[in-house]
Amino acid sequence: MTSNDAAAAGWFAVGDEETPADRVRDGSANAPADWPAAAVDAGFATDEDDYYAKLREATVAATRAAVDERERADDRQLLHAVRAMDDAERVANELAERVSEWAGTLFPDAGTGVDGCRALAERDPDGPAEERVVSLATRVADLAAEADELAGFIESRAPVAAPNLAALAGPVLAARLISLAGGLEPLAKKPSGTLQVLGAEDALFAHLRGHGSSPKHGIIYTHEYVRGTRPEDRGSASRALAGKLTIAARIDHYSGDYRPELEAELDERMRTIRARAPDAAGGGGDGE
Repeated sequence: MTSNDAAAAGWFAVGDEETPADRVRDGSANAPADWPAAAVDAGFATDEDDYYAKLREATVAATRAAVDERERADDRQLLHAVRAMDDAERVANELAERVSEWAGTLFPDAGTGVDGCRALAERDPDGPAEERVVSLATRVADLAAEADELAGFIESRAPVAAPNLAALAGPVLAARLISLAGGLEPLAKKPSGTLQVLGAEDALFAHLRGHGSSPKHGIIYTHEYVRGTRPEDRGSASRALAGKLTIAARIDHYSGDYRPELEAELDERMRTIRARAPDAAGGGGDGE
Protein backbone atom coordinates (compact mmCIF):
# COMPACT_ATOMS: atom_id res chain seq x y z
CA MET A 1 0.00 0.00 0.00
CA THR A 2 1.47 3.36 -0.98
CA SER A 3 1.41 6.36 1.31
CA ASN A 4 -1.37 7.94 -0.76
CA ASP A 5 -3.44 4.75 -0.63
CA ALA A 6 -2.99 4.57 3.13
CA ALA A 7 -4.06 8.16 3.55
CA ALA A 8 -7.17 7.54 1.48
CA ALA A 9 -8.10 4.52 3.63
CA GLY A 10 -7.26 6.13 6.97
CA TRP A 11 -9.87 7.16 9.52
CA PHE A 12 -8.67 10.72 9.12
CA ALA A 13 -9.56 10.82 5.39
CA VAL A 14 -13.00 12.33 5.98
CA GLY A 15 -15.49 13.20 3.28
CA ASP A 16 -17.54 16.37 2.93
CA GLU A 17 -20.32 15.08 5.21
CA GLU A 18 -18.14 13.06 7.59
CA THR A 19 -16.19 13.76 10.75
CA PRO A 20 -13.18 11.86 12.08
CA ALA A 21 -15.52 10.35 14.71
CA ASP A 22 -17.78 9.04 11.92
CA ARG A 23 -14.81 7.36 10.27
CA VAL A 24 -13.69 5.83 13.56
CA ARG A 25 -17.17 4.32 14.05
CA ASP A 26 -17.91 3.24 10.48
CA GLY A 27 -14.64 3.18 8.53
CA SER A 28 -12.41 0.24 7.67
CA ALA A 29 -9.16 -0.55 5.93
CA ASN A 30 -8.07 -3.55 3.89
CA ALA A 31 -4.71 -3.84 5.65
CA PRO A 32 -2.75 -2.23 8.50
CA ALA A 33 -0.45 0.65 7.68
CA ASP A 34 1.78 3.25 9.26
CA TRP A 35 -1.19 5.49 10.04
CA PRO A 36 0.74 8.27 11.87
CA ALA A 37 3.09 8.70 8.88
CA ALA A 38 0.17 8.54 6.44
CA ALA A 39 -1.69 11.19 8.43
CA VAL A 40 1.36 13.48 8.40
CA ASP A 41 1.85 12.93 4.66
CA ALA A 42 -1.82 13.76 4.09
CA GLY A 43 -1.48 17.00 6.04
CA PHE A 44 -3.93 15.82 8.72
CA ALA A 45 -1.38 15.92 11.54
CA THR A 46 1.86 17.84 12.06
CA ASP A 47 3.66 14.91 13.72
CA GLU A 48 3.05 11.60 15.48
CA ASP A 49 2.07 13.20 18.80
CA ASP A 50 -0.46 15.40 17.01
CA TYR A 51 -1.82 12.30 15.24
CA TYR A 52 -2.44 10.44 18.51
CA ALA A 53 -3.97 13.50 20.15
CA LYS A 54 -6.44 13.81 17.26
CA LEU A 55 -7.09 10.06 17.30
CA ARG A 56 -7.98 10.23 20.99
CA GLU A 57 -10.32 13.16 20.36
CA ALA A 58 -12.04 11.27 17.52
CA THR A 59 -12.43 8.01 19.49
CA VAL A 60 -13.86 9.83 22.51
CA ALA A 61 -16.35 11.64 20.27
CA ALA A 62 -17.28 8.37 18.54
CA THR A 63 -17.83 6.63 21.88
CA ARG A 64 -19.93 9.50 23.20
CA ALA A 65 -22.08 9.43 20.06
CA ALA A 66 -22.55 5.66 20.36
CA VAL A 67 -23.59 5.98 24.01
CA ASP A 68 -26.06 8.77 23.20
CA GLU A 69 -27.52 6.69 20.37
CA ARG A 70 -27.83 3.64 22.59
CA GLU A 71 -29.53 5.56 25.40
CA ARG A 72 -32.21 6.78 22.98
CA ALA A 73 -33.02 3.24 21.81
CA ASP A 74 -36.53 1.98 22.52
CA ASP A 75 -35.42 -0.74 24.94
CA ARG A 76 -33.51 1.80 27.02
CA GLN A 77 -36.59 4.00 27.18
CA LEU A 78 -38.55 1.00 28.47
CA LEU A 79 -35.83 0.33 31.05
CA HIS A 80 -36.03 3.87 32.40
CA ALA A 81 -39.83 3.96 32.25
CA VAL A 82 -40.37 0.77 34.25
CA ARG A 83 -37.83 1.81 36.87
CA ALA A 84 -39.49 5.22 37.14
CA MET A 85 -42.92 3.58 37.42
CA ASP A 86 -41.72 1.32 40.23
CA ASP A 87 -40.11 4.25 42.04
CA ALA A 88 -43.27 6.35 41.72
CA GLU A 89 -45.43 3.52 43.05
CA ARG A 90 -43.05 2.79 45.94
CA VAL A 91 -42.77 6.41 47.04
CA ALA A 92 -46.52 6.98 46.65
CA ASN A 93 -47.29 3.98 48.88
CA GLU A 94 -44.71 4.99 51.48
CA LEU A 95 -45.99 8.56 51.63
CA ALA A 96 -49.59 7.32 51.70
CA GLU A 97 -48.84 5.54 54.98
CA ARG A 98 -47.48 8.76 56.44
CA VAL A 99 -50.49 10.73 55.21
CA SER A 100 -52.89 8.17 56.68
CA GLU A 101 -51.27 8.43 60.12
CA TRP A 102 -51.25 12.21 60.04
CA ALA A 103 -54.70 12.60 58.52
CA GLY A 104 -56.16 10.30 61.16
CA THR A 105 -55.40 12.95 63.80
CA LEU A 106 -57.29 15.63 61.84
CA PHE A 107 -60.04 13.90 59.85
CA PRO A 108 -62.01 11.17 61.64
CA ASP A 109 -63.23 9.79 58.31
CA ALA A 110 -59.84 9.81 56.59
CA GLY A 111 -59.20 6.79 54.39
CA THR A 112 -56.00 4.87 53.95
CA GLY A 113 -53.56 4.19 51.14
CA VAL A 114 -53.37 5.95 47.81
CA ASP A 115 -57.16 5.99 47.45
CA GLY A 116 -57.43 7.70 50.81
CA CYS A 117 -54.95 10.32 49.62
CA ARG A 118 -56.97 10.92 46.46
CA ALA A 119 -60.03 11.61 48.61
CA LEU A 120 -58.07 13.90 50.93
CA ALA A 121 -56.71 15.83 47.94
CA GLU A 122 -60.29 16.91 47.16
CA ARG A 123 -60.87 18.46 50.59
CA ASP A 124 -60.81 22.15 51.42
CA PRO A 125 -58.30 22.44 54.28
CA ASP A 126 -59.00 24.50 57.38
CA GLY A 127 -55.87 25.71 59.08
CA PRO A 128 -52.13 25.18 58.53
CA ALA A 129 -52.02 21.52 59.61
CA GLU A 130 -54.85 20.48 57.31
CA GLU A 131 -53.24 22.45 54.47
CA ARG A 132 -50.06 20.46 54.84
CA VAL A 133 -51.86 17.11 55.00
CA VAL A 134 -54.01 17.92 51.97
CA SER A 135 -50.95 19.19 50.09
CA LEU A 136 -49.02 15.99 50.86
CA ALA A 137 -52.01 13.87 49.89
CA THR A 138 -52.16 15.75 46.58
CA ARG A 139 -48.50 14.91 45.93
CA VAL A 140 -49.23 11.23 46.59
CA ALA A 141 -52.19 11.31 44.19
CA ASP A 142 -50.01 13.00 41.56
CA LEU A 143 -47.28 10.35 41.97
CA ALA A 144 -49.83 7.57 41.64
CA ALA A 145 -51.22 9.22 38.51
CA GLU A 146 -47.69 9.51 37.09
CA ALA A 147 -47.13 5.80 37.73
CA ASP A 148 -50.34 5.07 35.80
CA GLU A 149 -49.16 7.26 32.92
CA LEU A 150 -45.82 5.47 32.87
CA ALA A 151 -47.62 2.13 32.79
CA GLY A 152 -49.57 3.37 29.78
CA PHE A 153 -46.32 4.40 28.08
CA ILE A 154 -44.87 0.94 28.70
CA GLU A 155 -48.01 -0.73 27.37
CA SER A 156 -47.69 1.24 24.14
CA ARG A 157 -43.92 1.07 23.64
CA ALA A 158 -43.04 -2.50 24.66
CA PRO A 159 -44.75 -4.07 21.61
CA VAL A 160 -42.67 -1.75 19.41
CA ALA A 161 -39.32 -2.35 21.11
CA ALA A 162 -39.79 -6.08 21.74
CA PRO A 163 -42.90 -7.39 19.95
CA ASN A 164 -42.39 -11.08 20.68
CA LEU A 165 -41.28 -10.62 24.27
CA ALA A 166 -44.21 -8.28 24.96
CA ALA A 167 -46.66 -10.72 23.38
CA LEU A 168 -45.47 -13.67 25.49
CA ALA A 169 -44.72 -11.91 28.78
CA GLY A 170 -47.04 -8.92 28.62
CA PRO A 171 -45.67 -5.38 28.18
CA VAL A 172 -44.87 -4.65 31.84
CA LEU A 173 -43.13 -7.98 32.56
CA ALA A 174 -41.22 -7.64 29.28
CA ALA A 175 -40.02 -4.19 30.38
CA ARG A 176 -39.04 -5.55 33.81
CA LEU A 177 -36.97 -8.34 32.23
CA ILE A 178 -35.25 -5.82 29.95
CA SER A 179 -34.58 -3.60 32.97
CA LEU A 180 -33.17 -6.42 35.11
CA ALA A 181 -30.89 -7.54 32.27
CA GLY A 182 -29.74 -3.99 31.50
CA GLY A 183 -31.21 -3.86 27.99
CA LEU A 184 -32.66 -6.04 25.25
CA GLU A 185 -29.25 -7.05 23.89
CA PRO A 186 -27.93 -8.34 27.24
CA LEU A 187 -31.24 -10.14 27.78
CA ALA A 188 -31.02 -11.77 24.34
CA LYS A 189 -27.54 -13.05 25.16
CA LYS A 190 -28.51 -14.71 28.43
CA PRO A 191 -29.28 -18.44 28.61
CA SER A 192 -32.85 -19.34 29.51
CA GLY A 193 -31.76 -20.58 32.93
CA THR A 194 -30.48 -17.10 33.79
CA LEU A 195 -33.62 -15.39 32.49
CA GLN A 196 -35.67 -17.81 34.58
CA VAL A 197 -34.24 -16.50 37.86
CA LEU A 198 -33.88 -12.79 36.99
CA GLY A 199 -35.17 -10.88 40.00
CA ALA A 200 -34.31 -13.68 42.42
CA GLU A 201 -30.65 -12.79 42.80
CA ASP A 202 -30.76 -12.64 46.61
CA ALA A 203 -32.19 -16.14 46.82
CA LEU A 204 -29.70 -17.38 44.23
CA PHE A 205 -26.71 -15.94 46.10
CA ALA A 206 -28.02 -17.40 49.37
CA HIS A 207 -28.22 -20.79 47.65
CA LEU A 208 -24.67 -20.47 46.33
CA ARG A 209 -23.51 -19.73 49.89
CA GLY A 210 -25.28 -22.86 51.09
CA HIS A 211 -28.04 -20.98 52.94
CA GLY A 212 -31.08 -21.97 50.91
CA SER A 213 -32.51 -23.98 48.06
CA SER A 214 -32.02 -23.00 44.44
CA PRO A 215 -34.77 -20.60 43.25
CA LYS A 216 -37.03 -21.98 40.52
CA HIS A 217 -38.15 -18.61 39.22
CA GLY A 218 -37.65 -14.88 39.62
CA ILE A 219 -39.82 -12.07 38.32
CA ILE A 220 -41.46 -14.41 35.81
CA TYR A 221 -43.46 -15.75 38.77
CA THR A 222 -45.86 -12.85 38.10
CA HIS A 223 -46.81 -14.44 34.77
CA GLU A 224 -50.09 -16.35 34.89
CA TYR A 225 -48.43 -19.43 33.41
CA VAL A 226 -46.22 -19.70 36.51
CA ARG A 227 -48.33 -18.15 39.25
CA GLY A 228 -51.47 -19.97 38.06
CA THR A 229 -49.84 -23.40 37.83
CA ARG A 230 -49.96 -25.75 40.81
CA PRO A 231 -46.78 -25.67 42.95
CA GLU A 232 -45.70 -29.17 41.91
CA ASP A 233 -45.46 -28.10 38.28
CA ARG A 234 -44.12 -24.56 38.62
CA GLY A 235 -40.56 -25.70 37.97
CA SER A 236 -41.58 -27.09 34.58
CA ALA A 237 -43.76 -24.05 33.87
CA SER A 238 -40.92 -21.68 34.72
CA ARG A 239 -38.49 -23.52 32.46
CA ALA A 240 -40.96 -23.63 29.58
CA LEU A 241 -41.79 -19.94 29.90
CA ALA A 242 -38.15 -18.88 30.29
CA GLY A 243 -37.17 -20.90 27.22
CA LYS A 244 -39.76 -19.22 25.02
CA LEU A 245 -39.02 -15.76 26.44
CA THR A 246 -35.33 -16.24 25.66
CA ILE A 247 -36.15 -17.14 22.06
CA ALA A 248 -38.49 -14.15 21.85
CA ALA A 249 -35.83 -11.76 23.17
CA ARG A 250 -33.29 -13.05 20.64
CA ILE A 251 -35.69 -12.66 17.72
CA ASP A 252 -36.60 -9.15 18.89
CA HIS A 253 -32.96 -8.10 19.15
CA TYR A 254 -31.51 -9.76 16.07
CA SER A 255 -34.38 -9.50 13.58
CA GLY A 256 -37.30 -7.68 15.15
CA ASP A 257 -40.02 -9.51 13.22
CA TYR A 258 -43.11 -10.72 15.06
CA ARG A 259 -43.53 -14.51 15.30
CA PRO A 260 -47.08 -15.39 16.44
CA GLU A 261 -46.24 -19.09 16.41
CA LEU A 262 -44.21 -18.58 19.61
CA GLU A 263 -47.41 -17.87 21.53
CA ALA A 264 -49.11 -20.95 20.12
CA GLU A 265 -46.12 -23.13 21.01
CA LEU A 266 -46.00 -21.77 24.56
CA ASP A 267 -49.75 -22.25 25.02
CA GLU A 268 -49.50 -25.87 23.86
CA ARG A 269 -46.55 -26.55 26.17
CA MET A 270 -48.41 -25.11 29.15
CA ARG A 271 -51.50 -27.19 28.38
CA THR A 272 -49.29 -30.28 28.49
CA ILE A 273 -47.75 -29.28 31.83
CA ARG A 274 -51.08 -28.42 33.44
CA ALA A 275 -52.59 -31.68 32.21
CA ARG A 276 -50.35 -33.45 34.74
CA ALA A 277 -52.70 -32.46 37.56
CA PRO A 278 -54.39 -35.51 39.11
CA ASP A 279 -57.88 -34.37 38.13
CA ALA A 280 -56.72 -33.90 34.54
CA ALA A 281 -54.35 -36.80 33.91
CA GLY A 282 -54.38 -38.94 37.04
CA GLY A 283 -50.75 -38.25 37.88
CA GLY A 284 -48.47 -35.91 39.78
CA GLY A 285 -46.06 -33.18 38.74
CA ASP A 286 -42.31 -33.17 38.44
CA GLY A 287 -41.87 -31.33 41.72
CA GLU A 288 -39.76 -28.33 42.57
